[in-house]
Amino acid sequence: MNFKFLSILLISVSCCFAQESGEQKKYTLDASQFYGSIILHNPDISHLITSHPAGVILSYNRKTYGLNAWEELYNYPDFGYSFIYQNSNNSTLGDNYGLYAHYNFYLFKLNVQLRVGQGISYATNPYDKVTNFRNNAYGSDVLSSTYLMFNYHKENIIKGLGLKAGISLIHYSNANFRAPNTSTNTLAFNAGVVYDLDGGKEIEYIHREKEKVTEPLRYNFAFRTGVNESDVIDSGQYGFVVFSAYADKRVGRKSALQFGVDAYFSNFLKELIRYQSIAFPENGVAADDDYKRVGIFAGHELFINRTSVVSQFGYYVYYPFDFEGRTYLRVGLKRYFGEKIFGAVTLKSHGAKAEAVEFGIGIRL
Repeated sequence: MNFKFLSILLISVSCCFAQESGEQKKYTLDASQFYGSIILHNPDISHLITSHPAGVILSYNRKTYGLNAWEELYNYPDFGYSFIYQNSNNSTLGDNYGLYAHYNFYLFKLNVQLRVGQGISYATNPYDKVTNFRNNAYGSDVLSSTYLMFNYHKENIIKGLGLKAGISLIHYSNANFRAPNTSTNTLAFNAGVVYDLDGGKEIEYIHREKEKVTEPLRYNFAFRTGVNESDVIDSGQYGFVVFSAYADKRVGRKSALQFGVDAYFSNFLKELIRYQSIAFPENGVAADDDYKRVGIFAGHELFINRTSVVSQFGYYVYYPFDFEGRTYLRVGLKRYFGEKIFGAVTLKSHGAKAEAVEFGIGIRL
């Protein structure tokens, strides 16, 4: 993962956050401490789970009240930015400092908050083949990071001051930008305070008549690219390209269903094939085996203002070289620029095993 990912992500989310002029604005701050455990999602990191990580989550939030139609559709979410410091209490792993853009979604009369945050984190002690060869979780010092919070959230209990408490899940990975990349997931309990910068003043929510959204079948074409590395350490980072074509159909105000095809040209596989043909001749891999793959997929797109969340499940129909199995997943964000053109940042994986972060551009006709 690199800084380009954060720049594109934050620009995309910030554009999504932009509101119409004239809206009454309200901001809150919150601070939480957390304490938890690193989940053993892979036996290869068992030697790194020696203590309980702890840290703080600091956030700046802007509330919405329905000036834009999508806000009421999602029960008036907040959006904002957050900072996470995690002390792993493990000298091999080191500590993490992360910056995120996030949404807060509310349930049960706004008393339960679900936060989804995405950003980057700096790892203070990543893998080094000489000085830190035991850290097989983080192959680079800059990581992609996602976090979730599920909290009881009560604002303005006393003069703008409120409380929150619940559980958090924090994920760190470099998405195979550089090997090794076993990644970590921290499950933690958190508790903290919320402060309304306006002292708890009330703003009335805006309600609208529900509108039905209908669209004909739409056709999408996308080009994706990026850089990644195989799991063989120091095998080198190589560029890749992906060509995608798919159809989608709106099934409501929020959702569209997708079906399409991907063609993968991943140069790291070309190098991995060459390496295995020399190092492991017993596997029957020839140096000239084809590295290309073709997959079909079904997916879902969740529309939030001009940004949408994409999730796809695929199956390789052309698969000459075995790499992590025939099924794959893609999740990420799309940002629409006008009615037809979009940009995208997506993570492609095989189950819990990331293959690459893809930066894409496309057209929806």
